[in-house]
Amino acid sequence: MHVLAQDKVADTRFGCAPFTRITLLPDALWQDSLTEGLLNAIRPLLASPVSENVLIDVTEINDTVLALLLRFLFNQAYTLNDLQLKKTDATATRIRHITAFCQPEQYEKREKMFRQQQAIANGMVAARRLADTPSDCCTPQFVVNEAQTLCASFPALHCEVLDEQQIVEQGLGLLHAVGKGATCPPRLLAIHYNGISDGPVRCYIGKGITFDTGGLWLKEGAGMYTMKYDMCGAANVLGLLLTVAELKLPVRIMGVLALAENAIGPNAMQPGSVARACNGMTVEINNTDAEGRLVLADAIAWTSQRQPQARYIIDMATLTGAVVKALGYELSGLMTQDDALRQALTEAGRQSGDEVWSLPLDARLKKQTESAIADLCNTPTNNAAISASAAWLLHHFCPSDIPWAHLDISGTALWRENGRSVASGRPIPLLVEHLLEDIA
Repeated sequence: MHVLAQDKVADTRFGCAPFTRITLLPDALWQDSLTEGLLNAIRPLLASPVSENVLIDVTEINDTVLALLLRFLFNQAYTLNDLQLKKTDATATRIRHITAFCQPEQYEKREKMFRQQQAIANGMVAARRLADTPSDCCTPQFVVNEAQTLCASFPALHCEVLDEQQIVEQGLGLLHAVGKGATCPPRLLAIHYNGISDGPVRCYIGKGITFDTGGLWLKEGAGMYTMKYDMCGAANVLGLLLTVAELKLPVRIMGVLALAENAIGPNAMQPGSVARACNGMTVEINNTDAEGRLVLADAIAWTSQRQPQARYIIDMATLTGAVVKALGYELSGLMTQDDALRQALTEAGRQSGDEVWSLPLDARLKKQTESAIADLCNTPTNNAAISASAAWLLHHFCPSDIPWAHLDISGTALWRENGRSVASGRPIPLLVEHLLEDIA
């Protein structure tokens, strides 16, 4: 084997038996928690693995980098080919077993991390598979069915579903407005986890637009191509609950998935129409392509009514392209007025390697949501501060005595490589780390 310079990867396909391939990676990569350098070096090696077994030395590695590495390896359990929509080579090698080497005194800590990261990856895989499913199949009811099937494996999970009639009856006029133009009607799915019999309920809400045409504010074709992924927030809430159930965490959680297809048609919501949320507030819909904040607003209000003593409410959504312009593809946007929740989520992001960056959220954004005809409008007419103004609208739907945070995951919900996008499963690692710290 030819060993390259100190900062280069050394790789051979002619390893000594029983090894098929041996790769040496620079020491600096094992300590780099910022740029995912280790994953970037390993990713091409696993694109076409030569063995089902991976052996890694985790003796000298940063804890955050190890968490990233383990999640990456465990996520190899799923690829797009598993959707069985493409003819593939069934005999192709897949990673099926991971062995790690460490010092005896490291074993207990490493074993615990392996167990947690595998559970996190399992939740991510469930979310990724659901999000990757084409939208002609992945309708609101399909998401409900998949969630019920997956949750049935865990006695601590149970599902509650509102159909389109119940959505109207319970006053969720914003969710109804978004979904009424589609032939596939909207759903509200609540997943309850009771790992203990009593205690505060932690609430997570996900935007579940199973396909987003933009409605009558129609997107151009290029902007519509990846819109099956506009339900990643909802998929990630499901994945989070599955992870929590697998880890059997001693906590109570309610996850709410606001599911609708934003379609065009005779019954589609019209620009300038006004809809009423379940908390009584009215919203002027001056842009039908700003539908995500509408379904989230109703879901936040509904959740706060069901759980008035909630420990916190965290929503997540592929909400705005503006957050990508601000933060790129590596950071999720965090918007909250609760300093303790902001600090806790930020630190959990650092520890997990699934980071967030806080954007401002205060009364200076008030004019961005003012309407002459309704309590609020859903987009600012000056096209400024799009991400923060969306969060400012949402904060009206959570009572001030419940800590609330909004995560805009438009940049992080997808993994982009070679001009292609697939679901990433983020921010499930962030939320699990935050939850573990919160109940510690």
